[in-house]
Amino acid sequence: MLRDDPDSRLARAMESLEGLAVGDALGSQFFVPGPWKIEDRTLPSGQWMWTDDTQTACSLVTNLAERGAIVQDELAIALAEQFDPNRGYGIGMHVLFHRILDGEPWRDAAGSLFDGTGSFGNGAAMRVAPVGAYFADDLDWVIENARASAVVTHAHDDAAAGAIAVAVGAAIAVRSRGHEAPVPANFIAEVLDSTPPGRVFDGLQRARALARQDVVEFAAYQLGNGSLVAAHDTVPFVIWSAARRLDDFEDAIWRTIEGGGDVDTTCAMVGGIIAARVGTPCIPDEWLRRREPLPTWTKVRR
Repeated sequence: MLRDDPDSRLARAMESLEGLAVGDALGSQFFVPGPWKIEDRTLPSGQWMWTDDTQTACSLVTNLAERGAIVQDELAIALAEQFDPNRGYGIGMHVLFHRILDGEPWRDAAGSLFDGTGSFGNGAAMRVAPVGAYFADDLDWVIENARASAVVTHAHDDAAAGAIAVAVGAAIAVRSRGHEAPVPANFIAEVLDSTPPGRVFDGLQRARALARQDVVEFAAYQLGNGSLVAAHDTVPFVIWSAARRLDDFEDAIWRTIEGGGDVDTTCAMVGGIIAARVGTPCIPDEWLRRREPLPTWTKVRR
């Protein structure tokens, strides 16, 4: 049985965060031309800088460490105060965080984006895996806190559904520790069971139908690879990719990179899910050394 004390929960979240940050940092290198090649898995040289995926995930983990649950008002302020325009945020977040810092309530600011529909981007899902790891002992709390963390910035139902799916994926990964990894179709089906109806759910159904497919490019073509920077265009491929390699962090990240698209974000999500199962020791040491350190303002108990 999983332990539900704060220290155990936080340790799980931190392992997921480490995997998320490594996936983000390595994936981000493939937006820049270089001598490294995906096909022969040549590692990029130098230090790997992480993006807004890691920046915002650290805000979530800090909120959990300090409060034991997502406290939306505090999270909104933290996300806005820690906003760094050099980390690759979408234009909607540039607008949102400035409005929050100007004193506008986050509910009004997030809800008014994109002509009042709210954002259905993949930003809520990219940061949420540690929330699933933290609450893995209680799936109802996973769903509640994933949704709560999403709507602070992404008010559209699809964005919340994407966050729930990734968080539940991370929770299932934690709950499967010490046991044989679920077969891909069963893993995807478990995520589906907790995902609200909508475009993300529909994409996950397609992902389940492709559970035996092993050609990454084909799956990315069928499911989307984040090129639209939308939850429904990103999360189904991520869940498919994680499901296929739950016990192999290194292979899972490389295969996710093969899918192209919003590669730092897809790799962040996959890294956060798989590290939740295999733990930090299964992340290659060189990858951890190459990755830029986590931000110094990340306040967690060690």
